[in-house]
Amino acid sequence: MTKKLVAEFIGTFWLVLGGCGSAVLAAAFPDLGIGFVGVAIAFGLTVLTIAYSLGHISGAHLNPAVSVGLWAGGRFAAGELIPYIIAQVLGAISAAGVLYIIASGHDGFSTAGGFAANGYGDTPGSPGHYSVAAAFTCEVVMTCLFLIIILGATDERAPKGFAGIAIGLGLTLIHLISIPVTNTSVNPARSTSQAIFAGSWAVGQLWLFWAAPIIGALIAGFLYRAVFENGKESESDFPGK
Repeated sequence: MTKKLVAEFIGTFWLVLGGCGSAVLAAAFPDLGIGFVGVAIAFGLTVLTIAYSLGHISGAHLNPAVSVGLWAGGRFAAGELIPYIIAQVLGAISAAGVLYIIASGHDGFSTAGGFAANGYGDTPGSPGHYSVAAAFTCEVVMTCLFLIIILGATDERAPKGFAGIAIGLGLTLIHLISIPVTNTSVNPARSTSQAIFAGSWAVGQLWLFWAAPIIGALIAGFLYRAVFENGKESESDFPGK
């Protein structure tokens, strides 16, 4: 269990540092032209790299919603949920702290730009200033589909060795769709870490980025288990197997 939790800590650390780091640091140099597409690719690459490097140890959930969805889908033990979520949140916060130290080393740095936090309405967390209803719907649907991809790609009947690719590309596409709406969460740990540094507006809106992804994950887990599962318990948690 200790090995699993350390792997989840490191994996989530890398997810936040790589994904949110590309958004925060690239934003300081707009002439680089990285933009939404580059950030979306960065998030996909972080999941892809961790899936194949640490997936065989912890399952590389990297996300409380993924752990909950895998539990609902019958792929993950309930007794490991809380320890996994704690490790994920701590890894994300640690990465945000490192990112803050790096970013603040540049003259003129400020968290007023949002620090890649998630949000809705007239805040930096919603580039398109979408409503709370739009943000909630987007996060539920995107997380639900993300878990469907994960559960399907890691099904024992799926082609072996390609799950990480499908999941990484799926997360990239999710970001391309939803960055304008909420800066894309689908991950409560990632949202928590950035909100702590972004300020009161982000902390005040954090409830949505826990509630919506968890709801979406539960829908996907129960749906997949009821409709698509082959009736046998799978020992595979995530991409590594």
